[in-house]
Amino acid sequence: MFTELQLSANLVNIESFTAEGEDFRWYIKIKCSSCGEVPDHFVYIAEEESSEVKGGRGTANLVAKCKMCSRENSMSIVAGSVKPYSKENAQFGSVVKFECRGIEPVDFEPRSGWVAKGAESSAVFPNVDLAEKEWCDFDENENREVGIYDVKSKFITVKG
Repeated sequence: MFTELQLSANLVNIESFTAEGEDFRWYIKIKCSSCGEVPDHFVYIAEEESSEVKGGRGTANLVAKCKMCSRENSMSIVAGSVKPYSKENAQFGSVVKFECRGIEPVDFEPRSGWVAKGAESSAVFPNVDLAEKEWCDFDENENREVGIYDVKSKFITVKG
């Protein structure tokens, strides 16, 4: 099963924002597709990390054993699927695609590591922290406030 994470945000004088680097940590809550268990904590998945999947089925960016039914499940970030969220997105826009085996993401927490690009200037804002689902700064090139507000997320199932 393939699932895309979609974001929606109110961008003020920001052209786009994106996850930076293969070490970016996507913090998600996962649900076991076998028994329906949803742990109350977030786990993370990162492109640069991989673990062996039991039974010689290759590797995955996240391998998790369900505490309820003991099933081993896995998830990987589809190569090349990370995209910026931009002001061109009318509402929700896809920012990453996951290949899920036995688990599905049910919640997302943006946290830190984002990079934002100014709308009218060449200003780049590294290490944007969206843990509070908003962020603001000042663009010295354009002498005005910039911000990302009201960040919302959802997951949609898509074809491979």
